[in-house]
Amino acid sequence: QVQLVESGGGLVQPGGSLRLSCAASGSSFSINTMGWYRQAPGNARELVAAFTRGGSTKYTDSVKGRFTISRDNAKNTVYLQMNSLKPEDTAVYYCNAEILTFLPVFRTGDYWGQGTQVTVSS
Repeated sequence: QVQLVESGGGLVQPGGSLRLSCAASGSSFSINTMGWYRQAPGNARELVAAFTRGGSTKYTDSVKGRFTISRDNAKNTVYLQMNSLKPEDTAVYYCNAEILTFLPVFRTGDYWGQGTQVTVSS
């Protein structure tokens, strides 16, 4: 059983910064891809930033130059450093990963964290 646990959300003023963390826990697994999505009220869930299978990064246009995704492979953890936050960044942020589990059989699955609220407001 693999779980994704997020932390780091909260309330911040416009122009401020937050750092989100997402750790994958469990046993007998390997992470193929890992990243962050967000969903604002009334909107569809959208990709914010992610690592691809090849290890490169991709960002949605609205966060380029402000957000940075990074990872610690030894800790199975991905981070999202969010700078110069804007009110339109307000959303629930979800960690997502495509994970290969080995037991009892090899299986690739799509995993989601529980979500963490980010609110940008003065």
